[in-house]
Amino acid sequence: MTRVSDMMEKQGRLLCSRLFLKHRQVEVAVNRSVLAWRETERSRTRSSGINSADTAHSHVVQVCEIVAVHKTKDDDQDNTETRRSQKKAKQHSQLYPHAFTVSYIRRTTQHQWRCTDVTFHSANEELCEQWIQVINEQLSLLTNRPKSLLVYINPYGGKRRGKRIYEQKVAPLFRRACISTDVIVTERANHARDHLKTEANLDKYDGVVCVGGDGMFSEILHGLVTRTQTDNGVDHNQPDAELVACSLHIGIIPAGSTDCICFATVGTNDPVTSALHIIVGDSQPMDVCSVHHNDIFLRYSVSLLGYGFYGDVLTDSERKRWLGPARYDLSGVKTFLSHNFYEGTISFLPAENNMGDPRDKLQCRSGCHVCQHKPSSKDTQWEMSEEKEKPDKDGSSGWSVIRGKFIAINAASMSCACPRSPKGLSPSAHLADGTTDLILVRKCSRLGFLRHLLRHTNKEDQFDHSFVEVHRVRKFRFQPRQHELVSLEDLSETPKKTGFSPICSTQTTCNYSTSHSSWNCDGEILPHAAIQVSVQCQLIRLFARGIEEQQQQQCVFEDPCTLWALEPGTH
Repeated sequence: MTRVSDMMEKQGRLLCSRLFLKHRQVEVAVNRSVLAWRETERSRTRSSGINSADTAHSHVVQVCEIVAVHKTKDDDQDNTETRRSQKKAKQHSQLYPHAFTVSYIRRTTQHQWRCTDVTFHSANEELCEQWIQVINEQLSLLTNRPKSLLVYINPYGGKRRGKRIYEQKVAPLFRRACISTDVIVTERANHARDHLKTEANLDKYDGVVCVGGDGMFSEILHGLVTRTQTDNGVDHNQPDAELVACSLHIGIIPAGSTDCICFATVGTNDPVTSALHIIVGDSQPMDVCSVHHNDIFLRYSVSLLGYGFYGDVLTDSERKRWLGPARYDLSGVKTFLSHNFYEGTISFLPAENNMGDPRDKLQCRSGCHVCQHKPSSKDTQWEMSEEKEKPDKDGSSGWSVIRGKFIAINAASMSCACPRSPKGLSPSAHLADGTTDLILVRKCSRLGFLRHLLRHTNKEDQFDHSFVEVHRVRKFRFQPRQHELVSLEDLSETPKKTGFSPICSTQTTCNYSTSHSSWNCDGEILPHAAIQVSVQCQLIRLFARGIEEQQQQQCVFEDPCTLWALEPGTH
C-alpha cells in the first residue's frame, strides 16, 4: 500500500491550505492523484481535550473520483442542523463567508457508490477561487471523461420506471458533472437500434447510454456495432469477418426486469452507481459473440446463448408476457417438469491453454490480468472451412466434436451472475478474454438436473456432475438432429415435446424425429436452431470497471499523519 505522504512528496503538492470544515480547522492538500484533509492539532485538542496525533482522521479522495467542484452559495448550506447548530453556523459563515464544495465518490455496501459533498470555508475569497481552479485543472486532464452523451430511455421496461429513474437520480448527477446530454425516449421496439444504425450523428458524442434492462442494452449493442461495421465497410454476414471495435463507450442505467449485464460488470443494479461510473469515464472492454446461420447474420450476444432448457423457458414465457417478470418463474417450473432433451452435434474450437479453465475458480474482477491479455489477430484467424473434425494427435488446436442428447447447451460469455444466482452460470467466465464457456448438460434424471440448477444458487461446483461438461472455446457450431431415420428401439428415447408430434402417414417401422428447441440469445429467440458462433474479442467498451474486490473498494493508506508537515507560507 502507498502512503499518502509518499505520494504527495513524489508528485509534489499543487496546493496546501488551512481551511474550515463544519466549524473545525482542517489542513487540506492536493496533488495530481489525491485530495486529502484532516483536522489541525489545535482543532483536535480543543474538541477532544487530547493532544495526540493518533486521534487524527485523514480523509483521502482520489482525484479521478472527484465528480465536480464549485463555489458554494448560501442556499447550498445544510439545512438539517438543529437550531443551535444553525446559529453557530451563521456566526461561522460571518467569519468565513467564502466556501467551495467538492463532490466525490464514496463507496458504500455491495459495490454501491454514492456522490458525497464536502464544503470547505475560508475568509479569503481568492483562496477559494484558487482551490476551485486547481481542482478543475486536474479534472480537465482526465481525458477519458465524457462531455456529451446520447441517452435512450425505455419507458416501458421493467416496472415502467425508466424515465423517472433517469430524471430523478441520473440527470442531476450529469448536470453536476457538466455533461451535456441528448435524450430520446423510445416509442417502439428497436427504436434505439434503428436510430443508431442510420440517423444518429455519432461524431458529436463521447458515449451512448441506455436506461432500461438487458433488452434495451441489446438494442444499443446491435445499433452501435452494426453502424460501426457499415461505416468501415465490413460485411457482418460473413462469419469469419474481423469486426471493427466500436469507438464509443456504452453506459447502462439499470431500469429493467433483468439487468444481468449491469450486475456482471459493476456488481450491483443501482442507477446512481452506474451513473457515477459513466461520469468518471470508467472503461471495461467486453467480448461479443456473433451468431450466424448458413452465412447469414442473426444476432449478437454478450451474456447467454442457451439451447434446450433456457430456450424453452424463454419460448414459453413469451406467451405469458401479461404476467410481467413472474412469467419467468412460472415458465421455468413448467419447463423443468417437462424435462425435455434434444439430440444434436456440437463442434467447437478450444481456446489456448493460457486462457485459463472454466473450473479454475479464477473470477473476472476489476483489472483482470486474463482479460488484459488480448489475443493477436494471428491467434484468432482460424479457418472455419478446415475439415478438422477431431483434435490433432498431439492435442493441439483442432476442432472437437460431440454428439449426444442434451437437456441444455449454454454458452456463457460472462459469469451471468445476478441477485438470484450470485455466482452465475459460469463463475469463472471472463468479460474480455476472447472466449466463451460452452456448458453441455447431457440427458440425465430430473433429480440430477435439479441438483445442477440448485448449485447455481450456492457455493457448490455446478459442473461437478457426470452429465455436465464445460469447455472454454473461441468458436462453436451446433447442428440439431432433424429429419433423421430413427429405429423403433430408439423411439422410447425420442426427444419429448410438449404438444403434438408429427404422425407418420404410413404404417412403417420408423419415425421421423423433428423435435428441436430454440436458442435463447440474450433474451431473444433465434429463428434457427443450427447456428455457428464466433467470439469477437473486446468489440465494445462499457462505462464500467468490472466488479471490485474488497481491497480495491477500500483504499487504505498507511501513516497518513506524516502528510501534514506544512511548509511555512502555507495559507
